[in-house]
Amino acid sequence: MTRRLRYENRILLALALGWATLQCGRFLLPPLLPRITETLSFSPAGIGAALTAFGLVYAVVQYPSGTYSDELSRATLIVPGFGVLVVGFVAIALSVTAALFVGAVVVLGIGKGLFASPSRALLGDLFTARRGRALGIYSAGTDVGGVLASGLAVAVLATTVWQVAFLPVIVVLTLVGVLYVLWNREPYERARVELSPGETAGRLVATRDQRETLVAFSIFYFFVGGLTNFFPTLLVSGGFSETVASGSFALLFGAGILAKPVAGDLSDRFPRLLVGVCGLLVSLVGTALVLVAPSLPVIAVGTVLTALGYKSGFPIADTVVMEAAPDGSMGSDVGASRAVFLTANALGPGFVGIVAQQAGFTTAFWALAGSLLISVALLARQYRRHRRERAPAAQPR
Repeated sequence: MTRRLRYENRILLALALGWATLQCGRFLLPPLLPRITETLSFSPAGIGAALTAFGLVYAVVQYPSGTYSDELSRATLIVPGFGVLVVGFVAIALSVTAALFVGAVVVLGIGKGLFASPSRALLGDLFTARRGRALGIYSAGTDVGGVLASGLAVAVLATTVWQVAFLPVIVVLTLVGVLYVLWNREPYERARVELSPGETAGRLVATRDQRETLVAFSIFYFFVGGLTNFFPTLLVSGGFSETVASGSFALLFGAGILAKPVAGDLSDRFPRLLVGVCGLLVSLVGTALVLVAPSLPVIAVGTVLTALGYKSGFPIADTVVMEAAPDGSMGSDVGASRAVFLTANALGPGFVGIVAQQAGFTTAFWALAGSLLISVALLARQYRRHRRERAPAAQPR
């Protein structure tokens, strides 16, 4: 038992470090975008299309990678994931043209898709009694990586060229990948695997509630995709320095480190949809403050409110989908739902880039906020309908 626990903890350490490192590298892109755009002669629409391509590839790869890891082994997907991620970051660091950069981020999307679902599934296999805690530690890497990326971007932008920012990511990710290979006890397998996306999709849209949930959280992910990729660029376009923009970007993740577990706990105590609606409304208020902010303190408050609101949506979205899935289909339903959500997430940067090119980043972000209102309305309607269904019938007098 002791050896088993030591193995579980080593694998958790390797996967959590890997996730935090790849997220650090991924979230280096937003604060570096103004410099990347200038160096590689990107238009706002062009850089938005590149980020959209990254997100779409990540979304498409995630469902088959999770299914393949069920039929083969988790390590069969995770190890190539590490390798492709390293290649992707090396390609980004060596990009000297816009075309090379686009190709590099596509490779990065493939690597992240190979890593994300199988690594989560492996932790679920190993920590059957403490699954929530293990996945909580793992997923916190997103926000830890975002904070580290912001600090690293500030240092690099003040001292050297933007490509240097990816060197520590490449080194650490390579070392963590080697550790995982050394510690892994799973076999590496090769076999033909059949996918059944049509059957899974049918389950996801079987009822009105499931269809509305899918649309509402897809719009939420669309909002997040546009917000996180262009948040520093929004501030720079508004006259703030790159340092201020990077610091504000760090606040998004710093505030979010606690928001996810707190929101998850609240949704266990109170109706999940109600908690979700309240969180998204807080995010809308924060975004509006940022867009009308006359000073740095207002920017800071708006950024924190935005983060606390939208970060709360992630655990609620996952839990609502899980609770709607039939027995024996939770993994495939969650994977397919995440593919839909992440596809919407990938469209966000493209939308912001196109609108910003025509009317500016402020207009683009107001449009993003308007889209989130649709998500709030759908979730609020579901909450009211569920509340009426559960209300006791009036007793005749």
